[in-house]
Amino acid sequence: MSSTASPLGIFGGTFDPIHFGHLRLAEELGDSLELEEVRIIPARVPPHRSSPRVTSEHRLEMTRLAVAGNPRFALDDRECRREGPSYTVDTLLELRAELGAERPFCLLMGVDAFMLLTTWSRWRKLFDLAHIVIAHRPGFELKVEGMPDELGREVDARLSWDASRLRSRPCGVVLAHRIAGLEISGTAIRAGLREGRSQRYLLPGCVLDYIGRTALYQDFDAG
Repeated sequence: MSSTASPLGIFGGTFDPIHFGHLRLAEELGDSLELEEVRIIPARVPPHRSSPRVTSEHRLEMTRLAVAGNPRFALDDRECRREGPSYTVDTLLELRAELGAERPFCLLMGVDAFMLLTTWSRWRKLFDLAHIVIAHRPGFELKVEGMPDELGREVDARLSWDASRLRSRPCGVVLAHRIAGLEISGTAIRAGLREGRSQRYLLPGCVLDYIGRTALYQDFDAG
């Protein structure tokens, strides 16, 4: 199966709050892989962690502010509108129904998320709906050894280092791609805000201003 449509990047997360680590990953992969668009999709109810104490409405608005002005980024609020857990497979099924079977989809994630892929709902179905692009820091080597056996077998059959394969078919490739690593943590940002320490230059100024206006995270613990 071949495809001539431009690849669509899909980048989900809790974004609690969205920060430059998130934005740089999306920008760098979007640029180097020549993605026409990167959909930024905040989760309303993340399945793999406790629900954020900041509402999905606040997290959605922070994300909206952060992506404004970048013509490649598009905010997608479907998971915040959907009841129940925010399963990626449901989002991909919806996007396929809307955009068709031929357009390449690239599901963007970091190494830590990928290594837990077998815990995701209907995880094998993801390969039938999208390519998976794993962003890693310089010097990292993706090895099948150390992965859960089921995931290792899928990677062994699908792994490529050739980004052009993302355009040749709509789904099914696992691509490891190097990006500049930014050591920025949402957990650390929340702790810093709670403790009154400056978080400037870790997240966009417009997001930091929004947090200040709404007093988000001020009374939260560091978790």
